[in-house]
Amino acid sequence: MRQLSQKVKEVWKLILLLLFSTLTFSYAMFEGGFGSWFLFYSFLPFALYSFCLAFYPLADFLGKREFNHKVFNFGERVTVNLTLKRKFPFPLFYLIVEERVNGTISLTGEQTQGKKLIFPWFRKELHVPYSIDKLNRGEHVLKGIRIKTGDLFGIIEKEHYIPLEDKIIVYPAYEEMLFNPKNSQFDQGTATSNDQVHRDTTMSVGVREYQPGDRFSWINWKATAKRNDFMTKEFEQRKSQAVLLVVDCTPDPHFEGIVTFSASMIRSILKKGGQIGLLASSEERFRSQIRGGQNQHRQLFYQLAKIQSGCTIPFDQVLVREDLNSQNNTIMLVTAKLTDKLIDHLAFNASRTGNNVIFLIKGKHDVVSKEEHRLLSVARAKGIHVTHMQEGHFAETISEVSGG
Repeated sequence: MRQLSQKVKEVWKLILLLLFSTLTFSYAMFEGGFGSWFLFYSFLPFALYSFCLAFYPLADFLGKREFNHKVFNFGERVTVNLTLKRKFPFPLFYLIVEERVNGTISLTGEQTQGKKLIFPWFRKELHVPYSIDKLNRGEHVLKGIRIKTGDLFGIIEKEHYIPLEDKIIVYPAYEEMLFNPKNSQFDQGTATSNDQVHRDTTMSVGVREYQPGDRFSWINWKATAKRNDFMTKEFEQRKSQAVLLVVDCTPDPHFEGIVTFSASMIRSILKKGGQIGLLASSEERFRSQIRGGQNQHRQLFYQLAKIQSGCTIPFDQVLVREDLNSQNNTIMLVTAKLTDKLIDHLAFNASRTGNNVIFLIKGKHDVVSKEEHRLLSVARAKGIHVTHMQEGHFAETISEVSGG
C-alpha cells in the first residue's frame, strides 16, 4: 500500500511539473514580448532537469561501510566511513545520506552525525565520514543507508534505501580491581582454596600480560613484539582456583552495575592466571566452561556485552534449575536483590560445598535498607558471606575483601 501511494505521488508531481511548463509556454505564446519568453526560457532548464531527475534511478548507488574495528570498549569513540559509488555521473544538486540503525544506537548530538548533507554534482564516488562518541554496551546493528535527493523547486523528490547490515560489539565497562582469589578469606570459614597453582610448561594454551614472578623462559616474543608489551605464555593448569560467576538477569535498575562488576571480576581473576566460568540466564541461557586465558576473556566479555535484564524467572529458581554443586569451585553470585528463598537455597548448597559468595550490587548513593540488614544477618547466621558493593567503588571494596 505504501509503495502504491509513493507511485501515485510521483506521477502527480510529474503531472504538476508538466502543467507548470505548459502554463509558462502558453503565457509566452499569448502574451508575447521579451518578459514572457524570458520567463519561459528561464524556467525551461530547471523543468528539463526535474524531468530527467524523475527518471534517474537512485538504485545506481552502491554503498560500503568501513570501521576502524568492529569490537569496542565502553566509552570508546567509533569512527565510521560511508562510501557511495555510482556508474552514471548524473548531476545532483544535493544528497542527504542517513544511517539507519536499530533502536539501541542514538545518532543524535553535536559529535554524532548519522545524517549528512552533501553536494555531489557529477562525482561518481562519495565519502561520508561520521563518528559516535559514546555507545552503550551491547551488540548493535547498522541496517542500511537511506539516500534522498530532489530538484531545486522541491517538486521532484527521490529516495532510495541501500541494505547494508553490519554489527558492532561494545564490551561492558569495568574497573581495574586487585582481587586475589587464592588469598581471600571470608567470614564463617567460606574461604576460597589456597592450593598452589601448578602449570604444565609443556602445553601452552594462550598468552597473557606479564606478571611479576613469571619466568624469563615463559615470555612469548612474537606476541610481545606485536603488542609492544611483555606477554607470557599461558600454560595448562593442573590445579588452580576455579570460580563460577552467576549473574542475576532479572529486571533491576542496577543491572548495568551488575554487568560492570561481573566484567571487572572476570578481568581481575583472569589477569591473576585464575580460571573462571559464567552462568547467565536471560532471554537465552548461557553457561561457559571454567577456563583461563585470553580466549576465555574474549568469550565472556562478548556474552556480557549481549546479555539483557530479560529473565522472567526469579533468581533463586534459576539456581535451583542449575547444577552448581562442586567441591572445587567457588560459586560467586552477583545480584541486586537479596531474598529469603535465595539465602535458603545457598545455605542448603553451602552445606555440601562451603564455597558460596554473594555480591550485592547497589547504586553509588544507595544505603542498605532495614529489610536488607535483616537478610544480611540471616545469611551470616547460615554461613553465607554477602559483600555489599556500591557502583563506582568496586575496586576499593573488593580490595578490602581480598585483603589487598
